[in-house]
Amino acid sequence: MELMNARGTKDFLPEQKILRQKITDVLREVFELYGYPPLETPLIERFSVLSAKYAGGAEILKETFNFKDQGKRELGLRYDLTVPFSRVIAMNPRIKMPFKRYQIGRVFRDGPIKLGRMREFWQCDVDIVGTKSMLADAEMVAIASEGFKRLGIKVVIKINNRKVLDAVMEEAKVKDAESAILTLDKLEKIGEKGVLKEFKEKGIDGKRILKVVKAKKLQLKNREGLDELEEMEKYLKNLNVKNYKIDYTLARGLSYYTGTVFEVVCKEIGSSIAGGGRYDKMIGGFIGKGEFPAVGISFGLEPIFEVMKKESKKTVADVYVISIGQLKESLKVVSQLRKENVKCDIDFNSRSISKNLNYANKMGIPYVVIVGEDEVKMKKYSLKDMVKGKEEKLSVSDIVKKV
Repeated sequence: MELMNARGTKDFLPEQKILRQKITDVLREVFELYGYPPLETPLIERFSVLSAKYAGGAEILKETFNFKDQGKRELGLRYDLTVPFSRVIAMNPRIKMPFKRYQIGRVFRDGPIKLGRMREFWQCDVDIVGTKSMLADAEMVAIASEGFKRLGIKVVIKINNRKVLDAVMEEAKVKDAESAILTLDKLEKIGEKGVLKEFKEKGIDGKRILKVVKAKKLQLKNREGLDELEEMEKYLKNLNVKNYKIDYTLARGLSYYTGTVFEVVCKEIGSSIAGGGRYDKMIGGFIGKGEFPAVGISFGLEPIFEVMKKESKKTVADVYVISIGQLKESLKVVSQLRKENVKCDIDFNSRSISKNLNYANKMGIPYVVIVGEDEVKMKKYSLKDMVKGKEEKLSVSDIVKKV
């Protein structure tokens, strides 16, 4: 039998998992800094929830893993975290509003596999429901800005409003607005020629649309979307967020967006690593109440991981203890270090100093503690800085302070 992963899935060895955990830890800190508590939902949903009118739409349903249980009920694997969250809100009418939450978890899409796109992947979402205030939308952008600042990734946050796009299509007298918006959204990916070609194939006057959105000052009869963007920009100024730009061609693919949309683009790779927007009809669709205000943003763990891969560590250990015929004393040192919350490892194989130093170096462990006969007598142990190459004799308490 040939052992291999299911297509579109991956194993993550410690070197990779450590970095992925670091990313989610940083994002979790930022989410909680803004007052968002955690929430968890099942991987499996009723297919009727995933296929609801204001959920992901026809395109994403083509990529939904669906199956029947032994009771012949139609089920599916969640394709995002937003639809399950909307179901939770609809099922719990006593939740006090506005309600904030974050969720970090696996999602699944049975789509084509390519670089940076798998069938099983992780999303890190933060949402607020129960308020129409543009301050909530601005807070999403502020969270994205702070999150990527802490991760050390330079980004530009693109912002638009679906109401602006609807008004543009109205001005350009486009009948199939949804189809035209999806084509316009591809402008940066396939260029102006590619977009015009696609518009032509759909029988849409693409030149007229591009003329409207590329105007230096967008002039629209229906100003609702523009007014919301202006209000949001005022809040962003007050929140001291500067790394954003208004992009009137941005649509985001999912059909459930009803207002503001955001896309976070990494300057280094030039592609999207987070995105979101306002989805006021999804929860209302579940409870049969028309609109129910909600806005959120989703961070893609996979693309963030790809950007940060060069920083990956092979171990979580900060100290590696080498025993030179002093195992009993070495174990005491290890116990004392761990008692002080120092992450440490110890040689199990009684290897030579040179082999142990080579191992610590390859694993990227920053410090080595050598425990030999002289060290035991002095109660001071050799601490070697593996980055600077410096070595000094210190007590365990001083080692704790140093590392």
